[in-house]
Amino acid sequence: MQPARQSPLLLLVNVRQLLTLHFPGQSGPRRGPDLEELGIVNDAAVLCVGGKIVSVGTTKDALRDPWIQKNRRRIAEIDCSGKVALPGFVDSHTHPVFTTPRLIDFEKRIAGASYEEIATAGGGIRSSLEGVRNAERAELARHVLNAVQGMAAHGTTTVEAKSGYGLTLESELKSLQAIRGVASKWPGTIVPTLLGAHTVPKQFTGRSQKYVELVCREMIPRAAREKLAQFVDVFCEKAAFSLEQTGQIFAAAAKNGLALRAHVGQLSETALEPLLHFKPASFDHLDHVSDHDISLLAKGDTIATLVPGANYFLGMREYPNARGLIDAGVPVALATDFNPGTSPTLSMAMAMSLGCTQMRMSPAEAIAAATINGAWALRLAARKGSIEAGKDADLAVFNVADYREIPYWFGVNRCVMTIMNGVALSPC
Repeated sequence: MQPARQSPLLLLVNVRQLLTLHFPGQSGPRRGPDLEELGIVNDAAVLCVGGKIVSVGTTKDALRDPWIQKNRRRIAEIDCSGKVALPGFVDSHTHPVFTTPRLIDFEKRIAGASYEEIATAGGGIRSSLEGVRNAERAELARHVLNAVQGMAAHGTTTVEAKSGYGLTLESELKSLQAIRGVASKWPGTIVPTLLGAHTVPKQFTGRSQKYVELVCREMIPRAAREKLAQFVDVFCEKAAFSLEQTGQIFAAAAKNGLALRAHVGQLSETALEPLLHFKPASFDHLDHVSDHDISLLAKGDTIATLVPGANYFLGMREYPNARGLIDAGVPVALATDFNPGTSPTLSMAMAMSLGCTQMRMSPAEAIAAATINGAWALRLAARKGSIEAGKDADLAVFNVADYREIPYWFGVNRCVMTIMNGVALSPC
């Protein structure tokens, strides 16, 4: 992406539809009918100063404002006539630290091999380990930067970025250091997550508990001490880490002051109740979840982060039951699950399109799930996910006349400008 006119003062005017996601009285993540509340302002204007949103209203009122009139020459004015603007997408589940795509897995899957069969044959997560372990930190940082720049071109302004393709102490720390390096110079916001418990490395086959001890006693304390991660994630699945082991890792993370999230229910059902007392920020995937656990999720603020890109790319017939989760009152978010093996997409609009077409979400629900609830999944809702005075100046502008077109035009990028913490970028 290329910088647009840069100034500490930005004024978007003539926005055909501004989706503020403002919802008076909101005190937690969106759920149920509240997911439909987009806070739309027509012919809107947004003033941003020093990377923060200062005011939101109509263009008519903005141009009459005495302060804006007085400072008009210093303000970079952006005409958004005929366009839709909304909060920058919050992609709350990505795996950007890898070196090469998994093309052999792709071909095997086309030929009929399952996820488990590919993993057993040495593909899957383990096939990405050598590249990350052998790469220099600068090379990994280049891959991460390319990924987040591509995401920004599609309207994403906040990205959760996981390690997890090294699975040694050295390579997991190196991955997190690469993420930190990119976060220091990219104008958007990156939230780092330690996913040392992604799968059991080959050298620990039959000794998974020993690897769990490595994660708990070495990886987590180092990541916390060096401030390399804000979250710890675990792939809780029969082929990865058991429910008991996940609880051990959660306990170690909490002890070291790190927040929690987990991959659960992707390939088989996992009982969520034992993990909920840790108050994780999100449970991700949830293709398989019991009615009992849905009722428990509806009572709390743990976000159900759905990643339909993985189901699409894996050729699965079934998708997460977004409709059932939403109707039960569970707060739902959408994310890309960007990774080299199961969801190589940078586009949150594509995730939204799949949410609408395959999971029966309305376009409004998909927008809320990709913005404000994504922010809740990263515990950033006080700063991100809606266009309100005092929040970070994160916006995405789309060359469409109606917000419903964003998930409608699948496979097409209609984003024409992304503003990240007040820095406006246009696609190259």
